[in-house]
Amino acid sequence: MNAMTDKLTPPNDIQHSLLRFITAGSVDDGKSTLIGRLLYDSKGIFADQLAAVSRAKHKRTVGDTIDLSLLTDGLEAEREQGITIDVAYRYFATPRRKFIIADTPGHEQYTRNMVTGASTADAVVILVDVSKVKLREDGGVDLLTQTKRHSTIAHLLQIEHVIVAVNKMDLVKYDQEVYERIVAEYRAFAQTLGIKDVTAIPMSALVGDNVVERSEQMPWYQGPTLIELLESLTVYDESHAAPFRFPVQLVARHNGHEANDFRGYMGRIESGNVSVGDKLVVQPSGQEATVKEILTFDGPLQTAVAGQSITLLLDEYLDISRGDVLASAAQPATLLKQVTADVCWLSEEPLDLRRKYWIKHGTRQTSAKVKTIDSLLDINTQERRSADGLKLNDIARISLAVQQPLAADAYADIRATGAFILIDEVTHQTVAAGMIRLDA
Repeated sequence: MNAMTDKLTPPNDIQHSLLRFITAGSVDDGKSTLIGRLLYDSKGIFADQLAAVSRAKHKRTVGDTIDLSLLTDGLEAEREQGITIDVAYRYFATPRRKFIIADTPGHEQYTRNMVTGASTADAVVILVDVSKVKLREDGGVDLLTQTKRHSTIAHLLQIEHVIVAVNKMDLVKYDQEVYERIVAEYRAFAQTLGIKDVTAIPMSALVGDNVVERSEQMPWYQGPTLIELLESLTVYDESHAAPFRFPVQLVARHNGHEANDFRGYMGRIESGNVSVGDKLVVQPSGQEATVKEILTFDGPLQTAVAGQSITLLLDEYLDISRGDVLASAAQPATLLKQVTADVCWLSEEPLDLRRKYWIKHGTRQTSAKVKTIDSLLDINTQERRSADGLKLNDIARISLAVQQPLAADAYADIRATGAFILIDEVTHQTVAAGMIRLDA
C-alpha cells in the first residue's frame, strides 16, 4: 500500500468521528459554492432546500443551473450582495465521518466573524481563486492579502490541518503549470508562518472537479478529492491529555428546605480528567480541595473527562465562586496579573491605550488595560514592527495588566485557558480576541 493510500485509510478510531473545518480565503474565491457542492454531491441537503434555492431571486447562475452558494448564504443581504457576511454552520455526514462546516466571510470587514469560526476548527480549507492571482514574470505569483491574513489567523489559532483548494481551475483550462506556481508560492508563505501540514488540491467547486467526484479534466493530479482528504484527517484531541482545568460557572445550593448543606460547583471540564478522591487547587486563592462526588444529570460518576458538564462536590468547605478555576494540584495553571498575548483587533474603533477594557477569560471577567503594543505583524512579509495603535484586523503582540489574577495556560498548551476576549466597557462590543503566550 503506497503512502497516498495510507493517508486515505483512516484508523478505526476516527471512523464516524467528528471533524470541524472552515472555509477561508478572499472575497468571491468560491467558499460558499464549495460547501454547497460538498452538501449537494454528498446528498447532504433535503429536496425542499434544493427547491427553495432553485426558486431564489438572487441566483447568480445561468439558466437552470443551481446556485449552490445560496445553501449557506442565508441572509437576504448576503444574497443581494453575493458575499458571505456571517458565519454559517452546516452539518453533514458520509459513511466514514461526520462533519461540521463553518462558511466564513472573505471580506476584510468581516474578519472578526472568520476568527469566531476558526476558533474551534480542526482543519481549514484556504481557497485560492486562480483568476485573481497575479502571475509574475519571475515564475512566482502574488497571493491576495486576505488569503495571507486568513492563513496567519489559522496559524495563530493553531489549526492542525491546512488544505489549499486552488479553485476555478476551469477558468484557466485546467493548466497544471498555473496550479503548481500557486502551490509553490503558498508553501513558501506557509513556511514563513511555520505551518507544517499543507495539502493542495486543484478543483472547480462550481463544476464539481475534485470536490467529491474525481475530475477527468486533470489527469495529471493523482491525489485525493477534497472529501477523501477530509475523511482521512486524524484529529488528536489534546485536551484529554492536558492537566485538569475546570472554570466554575455556578455555585449550586439546595432548595432551602433540606437539612443537608449541599454545595456543588457547576461547569464544563475544559481539559484533562477528574476522579473521586483527586487533589485539586482552587485558583487564584490557592486553597486545596479533595473531590468528594462527581454529579451529572444522568447520575454520579467516578471519573469525568474533558468536554463533560458536571457538578463537583468537595470534602472541604471553601470560598469558591464563579470565575475561579479548579485545577490539578500537581499541575496548576499559571497566575497572571501581567499578560503577554497575540491579539486580532476586531473593532472599527481603534485601540485607545488610555482606556480600560473588560477581559473575559473562561468564566472570569475583570478589568484590563493595554500597557504596551510590543509589535505589529505585517501580514504580507510576516515581519514584526513597532506600532503606537491598533485598527480593525490588525494582528499584534501586546502586554496587558489585569485587575484580578487569571489562572491561565499558554494557548499552545490549552486553548480554553489560553484564550480571551477584550470587551469595550461602554458599548459592550467585543473589540479583540487574544491568545496568551507564556514563553514570549
